[in-house]
Amino acid sequence: MTALQEVAPREPAGVRREALYFAVRNGKLMSGFALVLVLLLLGLLGPVLLDGAPNDYGPRPMSPPSGEHWLGTTTFGQDIFLQFVYGLRSTFAVGVIGGGIAAAIGMVVGFVAGYRGGAVDEVLSMLTNVILVIPTLAVLLIANAYLGIRSVAVQGLFIGLTQWPWAARAIRAQTFSLRTREFVDLARMSGAGTWKIITREVAPNMSSYLFMTFILLFGGAVLIASSLDFIGLGPTEGVSLGLMLQNANQWSALQLGLWWWFVPPGAGITAIVGALYVANVGLDEVFNPKLRET
Repeated sequence: MTALQEVAPREPAGVRREALYFAVRNGKLMSGFALVLVLLLLGLLGPVLLDGAPNDYGPRPMSPPSGEHWLGTTTFGQDIFLQFVYGLRSTFAVGVIGGGIAAAIGMVVGFVAGYRGGAVDEVLSMLTNVILVIPTLAVLLIANAYLGIRSVAVQGLFIGLTQWPWAARAIRAQTFSLRTREFVDLARMSGAGTWKIITREVAPNMSSYLFMTFILLFGGAVLIASSLDFIGLGPTEGVSLGLMLQNANQWSALQLGLWWWFVPPGAGITAIVGALYVANVGLDEVFNPKLRET
């Protein structure tokens, strides 16, 4: 994770307006989010506006990009652009599901461990460390072998359940530093319960940090899902960018010179993950005054 500033007490409206001022002027943030937004809209609207199913065979196999087939066709005549837009939808879906589940678990564990401390912190930290050292890919391979991954939702669930430990440790550290602040002490003396203090006092002061954490988890989920799809352990139904790469490799697209089969999905995965990380760097510059570009 990128270096972040120490979380400060709840920001006044003027500080938030200042952050927005720098956000719209940060080239990394705007370009990263713009690229992600374009790909997201393409994945959402493409399948609705385009006719046909992505795996339907066509009469023109191995055709290069043209006006009729914007990204060419596969060895079976399947339209690669149609597969690409469907693959974008699946890629964003697994990122949201996997990143969202990991973020939710990481926040709960991190907030509780950091705020409560003591025996609760020790138990949750031990659990986090145990899961942290477990090889994630191996666990996912075993889970797929015994349970099978038949949908994007199940794949996202498996990824989310294995990707939360580092986020929990980071959130715990920030919460630990916030729990001794005066505004938290005042809330505690007023009789507020643990969850009320966490949700109303601690979490709002970490909103930027939590958002950046979700971005990193989202990108990680996309990379893991693409890796599983490429080695043939992803969903058996539908289309994804990783599955497109797997099919291109299986049917010797590189040897046949069908660059238009494997370049688009590879570029799509790189663009999504790269844009998210660039945007994350931009967010760090916006929220950390020491990194802001004047």
